[in-house]
Amino acid sequence: MTNTKWNLNVNQSDFMVRAKNSIIAYLDSSFNELSSSIDIVNNQLMNANLEFVLDVNKKEGKLEHIDSNLKLQDYLNVSQYPLVVFKSISYEKINDNINFVKGYLTINNITKVVELDAKIVELENTNTSSKVLVEIIGEINRLDFGLFANSNLQNNGLLMGYNLNLTANLEFTTNTIY
Repeated sequence: MTNTKWNLNVNQSDFMVRAKNSIIAYLDSSFNELSSSIDIVNNQLMNANLEFVLDVNKKEGKLEHIDSNLKLQDYLNVSQYPLVVFKSISYEKINDNINFVKGYLTINNITKVVELDAKIVELENTNTSSKVLVEIIGEINRLDFGLFANSNLQNNGLLMGYNLNLTANLEFTTNTIY
């Protein structure tokens, strides 16, 4: 019998924050893995236990601002609170295509319980290794986390709305134990 342990590949995982039709920030390789694991049976996500920290100021990662008018620093106090933390508390599988991960999300040193959609985007198996890309998607109210746009954005006439979309693309790889 083979037992597969899936490990989060922090170098191939990323996180994106979006406001209505605009990408505020794309964080690449800014993950610090705490403990994240998934269970896959017959190519279906059966469980996800996710705990990770995103360090906006991590030197080997990169923080890209796609929209020149919007910057994460306009929302997040990166000098005082550079970490975005997520720790799941439950997983619910509704059917093959609908899964929910509920957990504690901390942004700007404010922690709230959020429910995010989870799904397998890609699963690749070879003779020597396997990898799976899991996408976690959700929406948060920016006001709940003290994510207020600075006055420059308001003066430029950009309507930001109350909600921000979060997307985490998490790559897991396997080690096979016999």
